[in-house]
Amino acid sequence: MLLAVAALCWAWLLTWSARSTMSMDTAMGMSGAPPTLAAFLGVWVVMMAAMMLPSVAPVSRTYLRVLRTGRPRGAAPLRVVGLVAGYLLAWAGYGLVAFVLTHRLDALTATSDRARVWAAAAALAVAGGYQFTPLKATCLRHCRSPLSVLLHVGNFTGPLRDVRVGVWHGGYCLGCCWSLMLVLVAVGVMNMVWMAALTVVIFLEKVWRHGRPLSRAVGVGLLVLAVLLPWQASVLGR
Repeated sequence: MLLAVAALCWAWLLTWSARSTMSMDTAMGMSGAPPTLAAFLGVWVVMMAAMMLPSVAPVSRTYLRVLRTGRPRGAAPLRVVGLVAGYLLAWAGYGLVAFVLTHRLDALTATSDRARVWAAAAALAVAGGYQFTPLKATCLRHCRSPLSVLLHVGNFTGPLRDVRVGVWHGGYCLGCCWSLMLVLVAVGVMNMVWMAALTVVIFLEKVWRHGRPLSRAVGVGLLVLAVLLPWQASVLGR
């Protein structure tokens, strides 16, 4: 189910991107006006669904399997919807940061043609360095272990417990991937080439058996790109 939702989100994003030759801000804000926070967050959540839900599918399947045990057949899928809603809510919170950074970058770009290039280089350096930190390793270990999620959230109670599970898991995924999303903000939120590349990286980090070594390899690659980018701005794919 989550893979189908992600596919629909990708289809919408690709269609919108193909129909518009404008920047994201022009497309969202109408007639060149800056986008509203609500419009930005709406697109941001669709993007996060497209990019992140494939890697959430293993957790969702395990959660659904457990919920079906001893419960009415129709109740479990609705509870997974709550989990996904909570997960996307966590990423919507990061969207507030992305909104502010996007506006700051647009202001800098208006005064300097090289501002976004240097901002992207800085974001790549931050993301590359973060790949080697203990916090990244801890969050990635959580995201790679659906069973650990279920063991921790077993004592969650209340009508919003599934949303709380989603927010809790989303927080760990945010801790794992926030720096990669920072790169996306710096190179352009609707940069489809970078979106696709980062989606593949995030998915493989979380589900591939060699995900941890891949994470370090990606870190090296990002640091190399950070050095090369000021002289090879075409890497931005803009």
